[in-house]
Amino acid sequence: MALTDTSAVTRRNKRRVHPVASALLRFLVMAVTTLFGLLAVTFFIGRVIPIDPVLAIVGDRAPQHVVERIRLELGLDLPLYQQFWIYLKQVLSGDFGTSVLTTNPVLTDILRVFPATIELATIGTIIGAVLGIPLGVLAAVKRGSIADQVVRVIGLVGYSVPIFWLGLLALVLFYAKLGWVAYPGRMDIVYEYTFTPNSGFYLVDAILQREWAVVWDLFRHIILPGSLLGYFSLAYISRMTRSFMLNELAQEYIVAARAKGLSETRIIWFHALRNAAVPLVTVIALSYAGLLEGSVLTETIFSWPGLGLYITNSLQNADMNAVLGGTVVIGAVFVAINLLSDLLYRTLDPRTRSR
Repeated sequence: MALTDTSAVTRRNKRRVHPVASALLRFLVMAVTTLFGLLAVTFFIGRVIPIDPVLAIVGDRAPQHVVERIRLELGLDLPLYQQFWIYLKQVLSGDFGTSVLTTNPVLTDILRVFPATIELATIGTIIGAVLGIPLGVLAAVKRGSIADQVVRVIGLVGYSVPIFWLGLLALVLFYAKLGWVAYPGRMDIVYEYTFTPNSGFYLVDAILQREWAVVWDLFRHIILPGSLLGYFSLAYISRMTRSFMLNELAQEYIVAARAKGLSETRIIWFHALRNAAVPLVTVIALSYAGLLEGSVLTETIFSWPGLGLYITNSLQNADMNAVLGGTVVIGAVFVAINLLSDLLYRTLDPRTRSR
């Protein structure tokens, strides 16, 4: 009898594990396919645009025999499919080539500048989530009211206004006119020679080293671009929160909770929002990934030395190795965050485990 019960439990456990493993395998296949497609599209676009990487290396006045020699050394005389195959093998081994602009390995440059982008995107996501979720809840609870209309207009402006225009306007107002924030950049030039970051995450390093003057300076530099990204994150998160909350407030368990005499505050914040928080995890994760890959204009406007500014400068200087490497890294991070959010969603919501 005991053996029969053990066998039954084993079969049930296998049935539970199989859907999760199958879903994970499908997602991994999709992730690999997406990265391969991103790599292929980026590579071929980089090859067909009217920019000669050889001239970017040797200059316009180099002798023709030097140009031809460099072209042969880089393998640019080969058919495109052979060039792509060589580049694919290099990327899989962690070699993105050498940057023409900095003469450093592209991967070394990316590891140097990417922490600044992560820091900026993290600040923006925190601002967007902390403000966007309460605003979305308010809009759902007060559906059709003035508060709901105001929140929806805030979100609409966040989606509609070009980020470069809003960034320039913010610089004119808060830096040039009011003087509330520091000038564009990551930190004051004075601290660049006295402060030594250990990890590349300046705020974290400054706090750990208890350099409070540096922390304040870093905060004055990051607060404006971080708030700008936070506003666009807020527009997305508040809209999705409103949608999720409206769906939850229409469920039967909310009617039952009200019939039991529970307070409206408890129903909204401890019942409806708790269930709406599960899909919100995916929304916040995708918002964070979007800020990581979409902060190019923000970093350019505020001279923020992150990956977006690095890719922009590389593109302007025909440094295609750096452009391709940065694009691939951003795509890989986006896919990784998407995978993590999907796994977290399945962990928090038991109903999805059997799918």
